[in-house]
Parts: sequence; structure tokens; C-alpha cells
Amino acid sequence: MSFLGSELPKILVVDDHPSSRMTAVALLSVEGYEVLEAESGPDALKRVVECNPDLILLDVMMPGMDGFEVCRKLKQDEQTRLIPVVFITALNDRRSRILGIEAGGDDFLTKPFDRLELSARVRSLVQQKRLNEDLDHAEQVLFSIARSVESRDPATGDHCERLVEMGKAFGEFLNLSRNEVRDLMWGGYLHDIGKVGIPDAVLLKTGKLNDEEWVIMKQHVLIGEKICQPLRTMRGVIPIIRNHHERWDGTGYPDGLANEEIPFLAQVFQIIDIYDALTSERPYKRAFTSAQALEIFAEETAKGWRNPQLVEKFTEFIQSARVAEAMPEAV
Repeated sequence: MSFLGSELPKILVVDDHPSSRMTAVALLSVEGYEVLEAESGPDALKRVVECNPDLILLDVMMPGMDGFEVCRKLKQDEQTRLIPVVFITALNDRRSRILGIEAGGDDFLTKPFDRLELSARVRSLVQQKRLNEDLDHAEQVLFSIARSVESRDPATGDHCERLVEMGKAFGEFLNLSRNEVRDLMWGGYLHDIGKVGIPDAVLLKTGKLNDEEWVIMKQHVLIGEKICQPLRTMRGVIPIIRNHHERWDGTGYPDGLANEEIPFLAQVFQIIDIYDALTSERPYKRAFTSAQALEIFAEETAKGWRNPQLVEKFTEFIQSARVAEAMPEAV
């Protein structure tokens, strides 16, 4: 076994039976892992915070806090959700396996341990965990860049945060899949990340951009696409970044796409992006009311700029939200 450029992987064995822990510790130590022990659920949670293990072998049946509860707590915590949890179950314990899956468990092992199976599963999950951590760190770097871009223009306020919230709400209103809703939310943070490559003289100009400056500004969608393209998890977000300035009649940028050629999530995101811009106060404009913003959408749809069916759905969404706010007791 070789984990180049990294410290020895840590495995936490959680079992209230010392003999079971001893067996697992012996097998894993021979494989070259640093093995830690915990004899109860609360003790396991404490040890996880102290040592940040790469994997947890977790007994199902323990007095007090059982393995399922321990796993749920770990998977709900942003700091520990990436740690793989392998449940230790009795042979053919189907009920425990179902409950383990519902709790967020990553794999199962049965007693008595088979050395080769234990070695193969632990190694695979440790490697996967480290890859996930690298990916998670890369995503966080992107979000940090996006926040720094937003901070360059204080006039936008909490624009990205509002887009994330509205993306989730409107996506669920449209009955989009969980992954599509997530992509919309991530798009809220990352849609303008390419503006990191736009000079302040253009990005922060208070007056109207001239033709040369406008060409530079339009490059931000292509720059953003290049920044996010290396990450596979951004696959669903990239069409939002690149194409959220397209128009239904093909007069938008950067590709001049028209009608259904425009990726659907880019169309959805464009609607909420424009709505937030219209209903927010900026140094160069007052904030429009929801009704006024919807009137502007209707005018732009008549010009051929927006998807008529999507604007109709968004109008329903905004009006239903306004009714809910006016009549909270009916919700």
C-alpha cells in the first residue's frame, strides 16, 4: 500500500465489544493503517473531532447511541460529511443494511471479517475520500473567487446570495431534479466568476460602456467557463455561466443561440438574474416593484427576448409567493 505525499491514513474502529475492535485493529495495522478506537457512539463523535479519520468502521448495535444515529450526525455535519462510514453488520442482516443506507452509510462489512475484503473496501474508500476532499477544496476555491468578484462591485449588495435562494425556490417550483436545483444554486455564485478577468476600468465604469469596452465585458462568460471547466462537478453549471446572456430571438451573446438551442437551465437562471437586478436598488437606478419587473418581462417577451412559457411560469411563481407573503396563515 502506498499513499504518496500524504500522512498515514487513519481508521477509526467503533465497537462496544473489545474483542471485535481488537480483531479489526490487528487486521488493519498489518495493512499499514493508523488505527484508532472508540467504544461508544458519543466516544466516536468525540474521537472524530479530535483525529479527523479517513474512514470509520462503525458497529450497528451499540447501547445508548447506535451506529445509525452516529452516522446521521456525521453526514449532517459539513466538517465530517466526506468521511466514509462502513457499517459492521451481522451476516444477511437486511434490515440493518436498509437502515444504514438511509442513515448515509457508504458500505457494509459482515462479521467475522474477511481480511482480503476488509483490505480492498477500506483502501478503495480511503482513496475516494481523499479524491472527494481535493474536489471539495477546488470547489471552495471557485466559490471564494466568485465572492471576491462580487466584492469588487459593492453596488450589487448580496446579489449572489439572493440568486441562490431564488434559484432553489424557482427550481423546486418547476419540479426540477435535485441536481438541476443544485446547479441553479451554484450558478448563483459562479455565473459572473469570469469578471475576475475584466479590468476595473470596464467592470466598475459608472457610465455607458463604449463598443470596445462592451467587447471586453462580454468576455466574462468565456473566462468563467474556462475557470470552471476542469471540474466535472461543474458540468451542469457551465451552460449557465456561458449562456445566461443569450436571448430567445438569437440576439444575445456569446453564441447567438435562439429558442431551445439555449440550455434550459441558462434560460431559468437568466430570468431570476434579471428579476433580482430589476428589483434591487443600484447607484444608477431605483428598485422596481415585483409588478413593474413582471411588466418589463412581458415587454421583453413581446420583443422576442425571453421564452414566453418560462416567463409565464415565473410570473405564476412570483405571484404565488406574493400571495403566500400576504396570507401567511394560509400557508
